[in-house]
Amino acid sequence: MRVYNFSPGPSVLPLPVLERAAAEMTDTNGTGQSVMEMSHRSKDFKPIIEKTEALLRELMGIPENYRVLFLQGGAYTQFSMVPLNLAAGETPGKGKQAVIIDTGIWADKAAKEASKYAAVDVRASSKDRAYTYIPKAPASKPEDAYYHITLNNTIVGTKWTDIPDTGSVPLVSDISSCILSEPLDVSRFGILYAGAQKNLGPAGTTIVIIRDDLIGRAPQWVPVMLRYDTHAAEGSMFNTPPCYGIYMMGLVLEWLKNLGGVEAIAKINREKAGLFYQYLDSSKLFFSPVEKPFRSLMNIPFIIRTEDPEKKSELEERFIKEAAAAGLVNLAGHRLVGGMRASFYNAMPVEGVRALLHFIKNFENGNA
Repeated sequence: MRVYNFSPGPSVLPLPVLERAAAEMTDTNGTGQSVMEMSHRSKDFKPIIEKTEALLRELMGIPENYRVLFLQGGAYTQFSMVPLNLAAGETPGKGKQAVIIDTGIWADKAAKEASKYAAVDVRASSKDRAYTYIPKAPASKPEDAYYHITLNNTIVGTKWTDIPDTGSVPLVSDISSCILSEPLDVSRFGILYAGAQKNLGPAGTTIVIIRDDLIGRAPQWVPVMLRYDTHAAEGSMFNTPPCYGIYMMGLVLEWLKNLGGVEAIAKINREKAGLFYQYLDSSKLFFSPVEKPFRSLMNIPFIIRTEDPEKKSELEERFIKEAAAAGLVNLAGHRLVGGMRASFYNAMPVEGVRALLHFIKNFENGNA
């Protein structure tokens, strides 16, 4: 029996995609072999990676002056690659100024990693209110090498609604947990990056969308695998790419296109989040800690209303256990935050949200 999987990542994949991948596991595109067995430089794999890139460009409206790179290492590696390519100095340890807006744990990690290669300016932060809002973005400065935001904050459940205008300073964003969830103007950014394991496919592939003029800026001492020009020059084939992940991503993108594209899925995502927030705002037992203007569509933390820590802990444990027994899994909040969290990525159907609402209302009726 399939459960409803609310994991923040790796997360639910569309059932039609899984079924097609299973059918093609030993014979992909009539080649008589699995994608896992193909040479990445073969005539059999070339149309797979080309189709995946073409679909991503079409669905996101990626301009021609941007490259799409299929990399590995997750978004965490991009915390290093971005400053190494945009802010590192000719001498290791003496870098330019990088701006980070601190809106949660992942932004903080990006800042700490960048500080190894650049002079980091955390120009604004929402830490003062436990990251429950997005701070006003201060202006960029001529000396800034780049300006970094985390578009959707997976752990605390916030998102940017107003994209900062950084002028000539490249705007860089981690979009791992919101890529393709709603329309996004790629031309506003210099670099966008995302781990695949939330809205794109299985874990193991990282997408980087980078404007042409930002390629080739890394000083010579930067390791070859951490240079954007290395991968751009070789069409993501400098070394063996994550072939199966790219294939799976292509299937997910094809599924999304057949669904009606990003506008269509955005409508569904707004419906899912709207239903759940509407319940939380009327509940006597649960509430959303996030300030309303900044609420995420993808990740919704929710907390039990009680000042008694023992009761809170007991109810949370029972909620997660009983929900799992009802086929609603991976609802525990992040270990650093606690509470519960439901992730409504693209592949989560409205029926899954309705099933969760049915369970949570019954739980409240029995415990309020």
